[in-house]
Amino acid sequence: MENLERDEFDRGSFEDFPLSGVPKDHRRGFWSVTVVLLGFTFFTATMWAGGKLGVSFKLWPDLVKILLLGNLLLGAYVAVLGYIAYKTGLSTALLGRYSFGDWGSKWPDLVLGLTQIGWYAWGVAIVSDLFVHFLKLPGDWDIPLMVIFGFAFSWTAYVGYRGLEWLSTFSVPLMTTLVFWSMSIATKDAGGFSEVLKISPTHEMSMPVAMTIVFGTFASGGTQSTNWTRFSKSAFTAIMASFLAFFAGNGLMLFSGAYSAMVYQEPDITKVLVRQGLLFWGIVMLFLNIWTTQDNTIYNFSVAGCDFFRTDKRRYFTIGGAAIGILIAMFGLYKYLVPWLLILGTYIPPIGGVIMADFFYKRRMRYPPIDRAKLGKFNWAGIIGYTTGSIIAQFAPGVPPINGIIGAFMFYILADLFLKPFGITK
Repeated sequence: MENLERDEFDRGSFEDFPLSGVPKDHRRGFWSVTVVLLGFTFFTATMWAGGKLGVSFKLWPDLVKILLLGNLLLGAYVAVLGYIAYKTGLSTALLGRYSFGDWGSKWPDLVLGLTQIGWYAWGVAIVSDLFVHFLKLPGDWDIPLMVIFGFAFSWTAYVGYRGLEWLSTFSVPLMTTLVFWSMSIATKDAGGFSEVLKISPTHEMSMPVAMTIVFGTFASGGTQSTNWTRFSKSAFTAIMASFLAFFAGNGLMLFSGAYSAMVYQEPDITKVLVRQGLLFWGIVMLFLNIWTTQDNTIYNFSVAGCDFFRTDKRRYFTIGGAAIGILIAMFGLYKYLVPWLLILGTYIPPIGGVIMADFFYKRRMRYPPIDRAKLGKFNWAGIIGYTTGSIIAQFAPGVPPINGIIGAFMFYILADLFLKPFGITK
């Protein structure tokens, strides 16, 4: 029996504990968790989103206020989830079993998995197109590059947390340096910082839409950040690493994209880098930028897949997910998936709201070990809270992700209070 338990533990360690909490002796320190999360939030698409803001608002005070408030809310949201992950050692998918029930958690697994594999296909296609365009390669190189990049990006995720940490430790400082280098060139081209402050917006955008872009860019990714903060050694590590990555890291990506777009009136960061004479370094940055998000994305898919099928073979799901993403990219379906994924992204943040309500209100911050927890097939309070939160996110005015999180949290509590007298929830 003792040998069997040891074999199961070793297999869980090898696969990054997809079906159990991360043990204390496998936890990581502040820099380790921070650099992995920064690698996740350093994403080219975020810079493009920032570009849309840059041509729509004056730098001071409008744009700065929007970025500070939006990223402050995002960082706080992810930090709370980070604390829950530290306390339990569980991923978002496993936390869903408590919040939605043993069978009910299949829905969050499906939503999380589908969005991640869709974004993986998008990243594979985009980086392949960029290489063909910038290196002036023949068009028929597109598909071979998709296959190469698709499996290459999954390698660090296949290794697991250690692979993500290794790549991020190398790429995050390099990307940070290049971002500030690009902004310094933009400042010089504008004639100095004082001239940048005088630039007027050329497009119109409402404040709610701007806040949706800032908060919503990584609200769905932040909901799954528990997949890495569960490795934190301390509450400080989980909370501060989450806040730094999603407030400062995500904020830097948005600001750099907005700043360059403001100066050059060009929201496409790739075209800006070419214009600045940074073609080579631009390709390097974009490649690393996308890779550090791609490996995290396919890692998320593998964790959700393990929980859905109740298997600990995370590495199989990593390779299988990469293959599916490549096929989606090759057949061009990613072009139609992105609008759907953006809509579906509205339905991910309410999962975080339900998890927070279940942990703080229902469980009083104490979860029994998942292998010994007596979980019902459905946690109806969680299902009602999630459904209501999603409806609010979809139709209520304001910022959809924030509306969804708050709505799911509140209606979980209300549903639990209402159902408890009937014995439907315990």
